Amino acid sequence: MKGPLTCFKAYDVRGRVPEELDEERCFRIGRAAVEVLGASRVVVGRDVRLSSPPLAEALAAGAAAAGCAVAELGLCGTEEVYFATFAGGFDAGFMVTASHNPADYNGIKLVGPGARPLGGEELAAIRRRAEGADFPAPARRGPRRPLRCADAYLDHLLGYVRADRLAPLTIVTNAGNGGAGRVVDLLEDALPFRFVKVHHEPDGRFPNGVPNPLLPDRRQDTAAAVQAAGADFGVAWDGDFDRCFFFDETGAFVEGYYLVGLLAAAFLEREPGGAVVHDPRLLWNTREVVARAGGRAVQSRTGHAFVKAAMRAADAVYGGEMSAHHYFRDFAYCDSGMIPWLMVAELLCRAERPLSALLAEAIAAFPCSGEINLSVADPRAALARVAAHYAAAGGEIESPDGISCTFPRWRFNLRASNTEPLLRLNVESRGDRALVERKVAEIVALASA
Repeated sequence: MKGPLTCFKAYDVRGRVPEELDEERCFRIGRAAVEVLGASRVVVGRDVRLSSPPLAEALAAGAAAAGCAVAELGLCGTEEVYFATFAGGFDAGFMVTASHNPADYNGIKLVGPGARPLGGEELAAIRRRAEGADFPAPARRGPRRPLRCADAYLDHLLGYVRADRLAPLTIVTNAGNGGAGRVVDLLEDALPFRFVKVHHEPDGRFPNGVPNPLLPDRRQDTAAAVQAAGADFGVAWDGDFDRCFFFDETGAFVEGYYLVGLLAAAFLEREPGGAVVHDPRLLWNTREVVARAGGRAVQSRTGHAFVKAAMRAADAVYGGEMSAHHYFRDFAYCDSGMIPWLMVAELLCRAERPLSALLAEAIAAFPCSGEINLSVADPRAALARVAAHYAAAGGEIESPDGISCTFPRWRFNLRASNTEPLLRLNVESRGDRALVERKVAEIVALASA
């Protein structure tokens, strides 16, 4: 089957199964990726989706048909593929996952040596090869074997906290029937915490809804469990658990923006003067925290490939996006959904204050809207209309990623999604929540006009 592969997106492969992504396409992508990257050893993993086992099998078969040795993790999280790739010295890592997309979608995340994200030119070359090649019968098929590196991965995670600083907290964990519950179970014996587990078992049918805690209607179960258990905090993940979302001791959802500041301060305490990477959507709090801690704030475009490139260029100790992606230099500059909650647990044990208290000053100083998704008929025209309006009003317009506009007391970022046909809006102010609400309504009306 040759022809256009519409499943290739800005950062990865993503599409509806089987219309855009099926076993034959995965075979071709696996073989093309190995040939383009010149890989001799690759790691393949998969998430819990019902379509993932056959797609991962086809992807691995394609890589092996190119003569590549394939190490198979089986069911895992994206960060486990990252870890196996950099810790095991593999040439590439392929993860079959559609993360938080609906159950009838799937995809592939691809990384190169050292778990380096593939650039746009590399993805384009893989796409061209997969679309156009008449692959000959393989002269030699590469060997395939299972890979077990859970012990080394767990040891790495636990290296971010000091066991002697941990106390018996109660933590609600909501895996959303994705893959995170398995890792929580493996960590449990090494930690003094009591876990209250919600939607814990992996189930690719997603009987409790697609795991995407960025959606308000996907938060209630975690919030209710925190309240019922009197927990110290709650954490929920998306399906491949490369993002984690927090709930304070009252069950209130915590915007990922404020976690970036909290973790930045923790890392700069360990490494004064270090660099911290942030995205352009919400930034005032992060910049203030980093400056106060004597660090250096580095702005990146939104998206994991851009953040990881900025992390590497600055040798940043930590990077965070308000969308709940957190990146760590010692994790090969990759994002992890497990490291953040372990660090927050240690911070709570040390501070002997609740999570709401640790974040209250930042939330009051820089209230924000959270990310608002807008469906508009013509995104490009909407962006131009909004930019022209606020430029005429005296705003300082920048275009590092969509449009960012700054006034003395408030700012916003409006950008087109790289993964969905939406505009994404974020607004923040200096201490004025009512102003945020007014400006959200104003920008939504302009964009939708």
